Amino acid sequence: MSEEFLDIPFDDIPTPPLAAYADTREAPSIAKHSKGNGAAETSRHESDESSIAVADPLPLFPPLPSAAPYPIDALGFLSTAAKAIVRKVQVPPEIAAQSVLAVAALAAQAHADVMLPFGQARPLSLYFATVIGSGDRKSSADNEASWPISKREKSLREAYALDFKEWKIASAAWNAEKRKIENDKSLDIDQRGGKLRRIGDEPARPLAPFLTTGDLTLEGLTKNWTSAHPALGVFTAEGGTFTGGHGMSDEARLRTAAAASECWDGKPIKRIRAIDGVTILPGRRLSMHVMIQPDASAGFLANPVLRDQGLLSRVLVAAPESIAGTRLYRDPHPNDDAAINAYGARILSILEAPATMADGAVNELAPRALPMSDDAAAAWKQFFNQVELRSSNNSDLAPIRDFASKAAEHAARIAGVLTITNDLDAEEVGLVAMENAVTLAGWYLAEAKRLQSASRLDPKLLRAADLLEWLKGRGKADCPFREILRTGPNQVRTKAVADEAVRILIEHNSIVETSKRPRAFRLVGTVDRAPALPKDAPSDAGSIVDIEL
Repeated sequence: MSEEFLDIPFDDIPTPPLAAYADTREAPSIAKHSKGNGAAETSRHESDESSIAVADPLPLFPPLPSAAPYPIDALGFLSTAAKAIVRKVQVPPEIAAQSVLAVAALAAQAHADVMLPFGQARPLSLYFATVIGSGDRKSSADNEASWPISKREKSLREAYALDFKEWKIASAAWNAEKRKIENDKSLDIDQRGGKLRRIGDEPARPLAPFLTTGDLTLEGLTKNWTSAHPALGVFTAEGGTFTGGHGMSDEARLRTAAAASECWDGKPIKRIRAIDGVTILPGRRLSMHVMIQPDASAGFLANPVLRDQGLLSRVLVAAPESIAGTRLYRDPHPNDDAAINAYGARILSILEAPATMADGAVNELAPRALPMSDDAAAAWKQFFNQVELRSSNNSDLAPIRDFASKAAEHAARIAGVLTITNDLDAEEVGLVAMENAVTLAGWYLAEAKRLQSASRLDPKLLRAADLLEWLKGRGKADCPFREILRTGPNQVRTKAVADEAVRILIEHNSIVETSKRPRAFRLVGTVDRAPALPKDAPSDAGSIVDIEL
């Protein structure tokens, strides 16, 4: 094992000094005047009546350190296509890489499970979330990466149209014969049973012709996966479809997260209902790639329920900076199209290859075991230990310990996907694939640490930032509280949420409260003279206090 292998990417990424940042927030000291209005106080304010000195606004977020360059070469065979998508569509490398790796996982997960060195098998399913704003060409990049899925689904639909017609005929004939036997009063129980056994089971309905969906609910999954292909994906370039759908509503979020986590773990899907009875679906695989706008990402990636349940530790997150403003038009290069086509042909061949099924099943997978070579296992163990040592209470990975605890498993899964994508008939995960997977897993660790350290996934701060942006866009310095509730950003139109956002903005010196009845606020910095109501003044206060900075 080379010494360079130990230098995984997240070692060099600085963590912003959060304590130092917090120390810069100096609370203004308020010097109260006496209630009397003597000549000194009158003279003091005669040239600046009803004015107040306010500290400069503090940033809502700590400085976000720059992300490490995505190790796109570590994608192996997939790297050529990822680079071609970056050039053709002009997107950050993270978007292209997430897209091709997610598609590869969808294709590979049906064919093998990676064996960990301690003897347990893990699916090759991978979950991805890409945080990127509107207009950053996430849909275009995803279209380039997912065209083999679209082509495979098209052929499945064409076959399904013919198979469904035949199935309807066969099903009708079978049901007619069954009713005939059941209604034949000349038969005794043994004769009727013998005839029913001879006609066999009802013809199986053709599998639904889809491989991906943009939404996920536990109920929909269990009801429809009985007649759907066993290896599916939740893929959407409009992540709000997933994060804002019924499956992620308050009443369904925990159930959906539990089902998604069990799919990632490779466990059978189980559902028990009084009316529908018991449904058990073994041998299923699910991969995921949701592209989410920054505002929507907070409600998903920072949700305490999803974090406590464990779903978020199973998600590989990338939040690249926008490159808008640099994407001057250029014609696509033929070599890029050739690279994307070659990648797509390889993925399509894997999707079309028959997967091993359990005995007698048409949609219950029985993937083969894919062990690690001795060298690959040694590299994996080294990465496992390195991450574990950095996950103690006082270490740099402690704030993301939930994700760090699964980093080695992420690496093993990625290595399996890279192996199957390179050679569908591979017998083991080799050292090169494992080194590449460890490099990628190290980058995702660094990215999780980077985002966590800057609180960029804190929904409270993001809502406050949205409110501040809205206030600045009004073109007026003053704003009544009722106006926020009536026409403010959608996510702050309830009193409790608006109160919280306003409090955060006041604490960061972004606004000052100018009236308590009715409540009103003024943006700091928009007007030189901003009469503000002190925090501890009664609602009928008639005097202004000085704030010493």
